[in-house]
Amino acid sequence: MEEKSRLQPTDAAALRQAKDLVRTARHGALATLDPANGAPQVTRVGVSTDFDCAPVLLISGLAAHFPALKADGRCSLLLGEPGKGDPLAYPRISIAANATILDREAPDSLRIAARYLAHQPKAKLYADLGDFRFVRLDPISASFNAGFGKAYALTSADLLSNADPALAAAEAHALEHMNEDHADAVDLYAQHYAKAPSGKWLLAGVDAEGIDIAHGDDIRRIWFEKPISVPQDMHMVLVQMAKAARLALMEV
Repeated sequence: MEEKSRLQPTDAAALRQAKDLVRTARHGALATLDPANGAPQVTRVGVSTDFDCAPVLLISGLAAHFPALKADGRCSLLLGEPGKGDPLAYPRISIAANATILDREAPDSLRIAARYLAHQPKAKLYADLGDFRFVRLDPISASFNAGFGKAYALTSADLLSNADPALAAAEAHALEHMNEDHADAVDLYAQHYAKAPSGKWLLAGVDAEGIDIAHGDDIRRIWFEKPISVPQDMHMVLVQMAKAARLALMEV
Protein backbone atom coordinates (compact mmCIF):
# COMPACT_ATOMS: atom_id res chain seq x y z
CA MET A 1 0.00 0.00 0.00
CA GLU A 2 1.30 3.44 -0.97
CA GLU A 3 2.10 5.62 2.02
CA LYS A 4 -0.11 8.69 2.30
CA SER A 5 1.82 11.95 2.07
CA ARG A 6 1.94 13.99 5.25
CA LEU A 7 2.03 17.17 3.15
CA GLN A 8 -0.99 19.19 2.18
CA PRO A 9 -1.40 20.78 -1.27
CA THR A 10 -0.12 24.35 -1.11
CA ASP A 11 -2.88 26.91 -1.60
CA ALA A 12 -3.24 30.69 -1.36
CA ALA A 13 -4.48 30.57 2.24
CA ALA A 14 -1.44 28.56 3.38
CA LEU A 15 0.96 30.87 1.55
CA ARG A 16 -0.62 33.93 3.14
CA GLN A 17 -0.46 32.40 6.62
CA ALA A 18 3.19 31.43 6.10
CA LYS A 19 4.09 34.93 4.95
CA ASP A 20 2.20 36.40 7.89
CA LEU A 21 4.56 34.50 10.18
CA VAL A 22 7.63 35.75 8.35
CA ARG A 23 6.51 39.36 8.01
CA THR A 24 5.43 39.79 11.63
CA ALA A 25 8.26 37.88 13.35
CA ARG A 26 10.63 39.88 15.53
CA HIS A 27 12.80 36.98 16.64
CA GLY A 28 13.59 33.43 15.63
CA ALA A 29 16.01 30.52 16.08
CA LEU A 30 18.92 30.51 13.64
CA ALA A 31 20.78 27.25 12.96
CA THR A 32 24.31 27.46 11.53
CA LEU A 33 27.33 25.17 11.17
CA ASP A 34 30.26 25.61 13.54
CA PRO A 35 33.27 26.35 11.30
CA ALA A 36 35.60 24.57 13.72
CA ASN A 37 33.96 21.15 13.65
CA GLY A 38 30.86 21.36 11.44
CA ALA A 39 28.50 20.73 14.35
CA PRO A 40 25.08 22.39 14.20
CA GLN A 41 24.51 25.31 16.55
CA VAL A 42 21.33 27.28 17.24
CA THR A 43 20.85 30.77 18.62
CA ARG A 44 18.07 33.32 19.01
CA VAL A 45 18.25 36.28 16.62
CA GLY A 46 16.28 39.43 15.90
CA VAL A 47 14.39 39.18 12.62
CA SER A 48 12.86 41.47 10.02
CA THR A 49 12.34 41.07 6.28
CA ASP A 50 13.62 42.66 3.11
CA PHE A 51 11.10 44.19 0.73
CA ASP A 52 10.59 40.83 -1.01
CA CYS A 53 10.01 38.90 2.26
CA ALA A 54 13.51 37.42 2.53
CA PRO A 55 14.44 37.32 6.24
CA VAL A 56 16.95 39.90 7.45
CA LEU A 57 19.10 39.67 10.59
CA LEU A 58 21.35 42.13 12.43
CA ILE A 59 24.32 40.24 13.83
CA SER A 60 27.37 41.21 15.87
CA GLY A 61 30.76 40.07 14.62
CA LEU A 62 31.39 38.88 18.18
CA ALA A 63 28.54 36.37 18.03
CA ALA A 64 29.40 32.72 17.34
CA HIS A 65 26.99 32.56 14.41
CA PHE A 66 28.71 35.44 12.57
CA PRO A 67 31.93 33.55 11.68
CA ALA A 68 29.78 30.50 11.03
CA LEU A 69 27.80 32.33 8.35
CA LYS A 70 30.96 33.91 7.00
CA ALA A 71 32.54 30.47 6.53
CA ASP A 72 29.37 28.73 5.26
CA GLY A 73 26.22 30.65 4.38
CA ARG A 74 23.97 27.63 4.64
CA CYS A 75 21.54 28.07 7.52
CA SER A 76 18.00 27.54 8.71
CA LEU A 77 15.64 29.94 10.47
CA LEU A 78 12.70 28.84 12.63
CA LEU A 79 9.88 31.36 13.14
CA GLY A 80 6.60 31.09 15.03
CA GLU A 81 5.36 32.16 18.44
CA PRO A 82 3.85 29.48 20.72
CA GLY A 83 1.04 30.36 23.13
CA LYS A 84 -0.74 28.63 25.97
CA GLY A 85 -1.03 24.86 25.95
CA ASP A 86 0.76 22.56 23.51
CA PRO A 87 3.46 24.57 21.66
CA LEU A 88 3.25 22.14 18.74
CA ALA A 89 -0.34 23.21 18.06
CA TYR A 90 0.84 26.65 16.93
CA PRO A 91 1.98 27.58 13.40
CA ARG A 92 5.70 27.72 12.66
CA ILE A 93 7.92 27.87 9.60
CA SER A 94 11.47 26.62 9.09
CA ILE A 95 13.30 28.33 6.22
CA ALA A 96 16.41 26.82 4.64
CA ALA A 97 18.51 29.65 3.23
CA ASN A 98 21.83 30.98 2.04
CA ALA A 99 23.12 33.96 4.03
CA THR A 100 24.75 37.05 2.56
CA ILE A 101 26.58 39.40 4.94
CA LEU A 102 26.04 42.93 3.64
CA ASP A 103 28.66 45.65 3.47
CA ARG A 104 27.66 48.48 5.80
CA GLU A 105 27.89 51.20 3.12
CA ALA A 106 26.27 49.33 0.26
CA PRO A 107 23.03 50.91 -1.04
CA ASP A 108 21.05 47.76 -0.29
CA SER A 109 22.45 47.66 3.24
CA LEU A 110 21.33 51.24 3.92
CA ARG A 111 17.84 50.51 2.61
CA ILE A 112 17.60 47.26 4.54
CA ALA A 113 18.83 49.02 7.68
CA ALA A 114 15.96 51.52 7.46
CA ARG A 115 13.45 48.71 6.96
CA TYR A 116 14.90 46.62 9.80
CA LEU A 117 14.89 49.50 12.28
CA ALA A 118 11.30 50.42 11.40
CA HIS A 119 10.38 46.85 12.35
CA GLN A 120 12.85 46.59 15.25
CA PRO A 121 13.09 50.13 16.74
CA LYS A 122 14.91 48.94 19.88
CA ALA A 123 17.81 47.82 17.67
CA LYS A 124 18.66 51.50 17.09
CA LEU A 125 20.60 51.27 20.36
CA TYR A 126 23.29 49.08 18.80
CA ALA A 127 22.79 48.99 15.02
CA ASP A 128 25.48 51.63 14.43
CA LEU A 129 28.14 49.84 16.46
CA GLY A 130 31.06 48.95 14.23
CA ASP A 131 30.91 45.19 14.60
CA PHE A 132 27.26 44.78 13.57
CA ARG A 133 26.25 43.76 10.05
CA PHE A 134 22.96 43.15 8.34
CA VAL A 135 22.54 39.67 6.92
CA ARG A 136 20.05 38.71 4.23
CA LEU A 137 18.79 35.12 4.11
CA ASP A 138 17.85 34.06 0.60
CA PRO A 139 15.30 31.26 0.97
CA ILE A 140 15.95 27.94 -0.73
CA SER A 141 12.90 26.12 0.60
CA ALA A 142 10.66 26.12 3.65
CA SER A 143 8.65 23.75 5.80
CA PHE A 144 5.45 25.35 7.05
CA ASN A 145 3.41 23.68 9.77
CA ALA A 146 0.08 25.40 10.41
CA GLY A 147 -0.90 22.97 13.18
CA PHE A 148 -1.65 19.27 13.49
CA GLY A 149 -2.20 17.70 10.07
CA LYS A 150 -1.38 20.94 8.23
CA ALA A 151 2.15 20.60 6.87
CA TYR A 152 3.29 22.25 3.65
CA ALA A 153 6.51 22.20 1.61
CA LEU A 154 7.20 25.65 0.17
CA THR A 155 9.64 26.88 -2.44
CA SER A 156 11.56 30.15 -2.49
CA ALA A 157 9.12 31.40 -5.14
CA ASP A 158 6.25 30.70 -2.74
CA LEU A 159 7.78 32.98 -0.12
CA LEU A 160 9.25 35.81 -2.15
CA SER A 161 7.32 38.67 -3.74
CA ASN A 162 8.01 41.51 -6.17
CA ALA A 163 11.44 43.03 -5.46
CA ASP A 164 11.35 45.83 -8.05
CA PRO A 165 14.06 48.33 -6.97
CA ALA A 166 11.95 51.41 -7.75
CA LEU A 167 9.06 50.06 -5.71
CA ALA A 168 11.35 49.16 -2.81
CA ALA A 169 12.96 52.60 -2.91
CA ALA A 170 9.55 54.28 -2.48
CA GLU A 171 8.90 52.58 0.85
CA ALA A 172 11.00 54.83 3.10
CA HIS A 173 9.17 58.00 2.03
CA ALA A 174 5.80 56.28 2.45
CA LEU A 175 6.63 55.25 6.02
CA GLU A 176 7.88 58.70 6.97
CA HIS A 177 4.93 60.48 5.36
CA MET A 178 2.27 58.23 6.86
CA ASN A 179 3.74 58.11 10.37
CA GLU A 180 4.46 61.84 10.59
CA ASP A 181 1.50 63.31 8.71
CA HIS A 182 -1.21 60.65 8.67
CA ALA A 183 -1.03 58.74 11.94
CA ASP A 184 -4.84 58.83 12.03
CA ALA A 185 -4.94 56.80 8.81
CA VAL A 186 -2.60 54.16 10.24
CA ASP A 187 -4.92 53.88 13.25
CA LEU A 188 -7.83 53.40 10.85
CA TYR A 189 -5.94 50.57 9.14
CA ALA A 190 -5.47 48.91 12.52
CA GLN A 191 -9.10 49.21 13.58
CA HIS A 192 -10.75 48.21 10.30
CA TYR A 193 -8.41 45.78 8.56
CA ALA A 194 -6.59 44.22 11.53
CA LYS A 195 -9.59 44.40 13.93
CA ALA A 196 -7.24 45.88 16.51
CA PRO A 197 -8.03 48.44 19.22
CA SER A 198 -7.35 52.09 18.46
CA GLY A 199 -3.93 53.31 19.55
CA LYS A 200 -0.64 54.84 18.50
CA TRP A 201 -0.05 52.46 15.61
CA LEU A 202 2.93 52.97 13.33
CA LEU A 203 3.40 51.87 9.76
CA ALA A 204 6.38 49.51 10.04
CA GLY A 205 6.58 48.32 6.45
CA VAL A 206 5.06 48.60 3.00
CA ASP A 207 5.78 46.03 0.31
CA ALA A 208 4.23 44.87 -2.94
CA GLU A 209 1.66 42.68 -1.19
CA GLY A 210 0.64 44.60 1.91
CA ILE A 211 1.61 46.59 4.98
CA ASP A 212 2.84 45.85 8.48
CA ILE A 213 1.68 47.96 11.42
CA ALA A 214 3.09 48.00 14.94
CA HIS A 215 1.99 49.14 18.38
CA GLY A 216 4.72 48.31 20.86
CA ASP A 217 5.19 44.54 20.75
CA ASP A 218 2.01 43.98 18.73
CA ILE A 219 2.63 43.61 14.99
CA ARG A 220 -0.16 43.00 12.48
CA ARG A 221 -0.06 42.15 8.79
CA ILE A 222 -2.61 43.71 6.43
CA TRP A 223 -2.82 42.47 2.84
CA PHE A 224 -3.67 44.55 -0.21
CA GLU A 225 -6.62 43.39 -2.30
CA LYS A 226 -4.12 42.89 -5.11
CA PRO A 227 -0.33 43.38 -5.31
CA ILE A 228 1.06 46.74 -6.39
CA SER A 229 3.70 47.00 -9.11
CA VAL A 230 4.79 50.65 -9.47
CA PRO A 231 5.66 53.36 -6.92
CA GLN A 232 2.57 55.41 -7.75
CA ASP A 233 0.40 52.50 -6.67
CA MET A 234 1.85 52.67 -3.15
CA HIS A 235 0.44 56.14 -2.45
CA MET A 236 -2.83 55.42 -4.21
CA VAL A 237 -3.62 52.20 -2.36
CA LEU A 238 -2.78 53.69 1.05
CA VAL A 239 -5.15 56.59 0.41
CA GLN A 240 -7.90 54.27 -0.83
CA MET A 241 -7.51 51.99 2.18
CA ALA A 242 -7.79 54.92 4.59
CA LYS A 243 -10.97 56.16 2.90
CA ALA A 244 -12.53 52.71 2.91
CA ALA A 245 -11.63 52.15 6.58
CA ARG A 246 -13.02 55.55 7.63
CA LEU A 247 -16.32 54.92 5.86
CA ALA A 248 -16.63 51.40 7.27
CA LEU A 249 -15.95 52.54 10.83
CA MET A 250 -18.47 55.37 10.54
CA GLU A 251 -21.15 52.82 9.68
CA VAL A 252 -20.50 50.68 12.74
